[in-house]
Amino acid sequence: MNTETHQQIIINDITVEVVHKAIKNLHLGVYPPHGRVRVAVPLAVSDEAVRLAVIGKLRWIRRQQAKFAAQARQSKREMVTGESHYFLGKRYRLRVFEHAGASKVLHHKRYLDLYVRPGATAEQLERVLQRWYRRQLKDLIPPLLEKWQAELGVQVADWGIKKMKTKWGACTIEARRIWLNLELAKKPLPCLEYIVVHELVHLLERHHNERFQELMEQFLPQWRLHREELNRAPLAYEDWDY
Repeated sequence: MNTETHQQIIINDITVEVVHKAIKNLHLGVYPPHGRVRVAVPLAVSDEAVRLAVIGKLRWIRRQQAKFAAQARQSKREMVTGESHYFLGKRYRLRVFEHAGASKVLHHKRYLDLYVRPGATAEQLERVLQRWYRRQLKDLIPPLLEKWQAELGVQVADWGIKKMKTKWGACTIEARRIWLNLELAKKPLPCLEYIVVHELVHLLERHHNERFQELMEQFLPQWRLHREELNRAPLAYEDWDY
């Protein structure tokens, strides 16, 4: 039976999402892009205990929210020549060419060349680029899975790529399936590797508890640096977080 419950409380003008679930320890996090505050707590913990825990961390919460507020953010994509786009953490200039053939993207040292049919809309151009990002990830992910499944001694039954508004990755433990956010194609390669490891470690430990962190330390000692780098990278125009 699923005993997990969700509620919101407001503490000193900060909205806090509180999740009661079958865990042993309280976990508090502040997430990009807007500094969303989430607290996961054991089922028996009272609302007053949650309130006191959050109050004790108010200065830290506000510091984290200030960091996200100051973080660079990509402007809304217009899909025109000269616009900046990211691939594996590097910025490229987009060049749009009209041609009669099939739509495609060519990757150069400084440019992403987008070939489309005459009259294509910005939405159609963006779909072409998104398909290209997906193909790049489909080439990059299998070697990482092969490496880290062997390191961790786990095996996924399936994996996939999709756009997610609330997470960089996800793991369905019962089905042994992991999902990776399409936006990771824009981030540095170590960030993609970190998320792959993060989701695979969930096959060893379901929760983000001390054991999970110990496993991350054991297999990927620099994981916190990669997480910070991921959160420092320019955010997409679309609102989503981790």
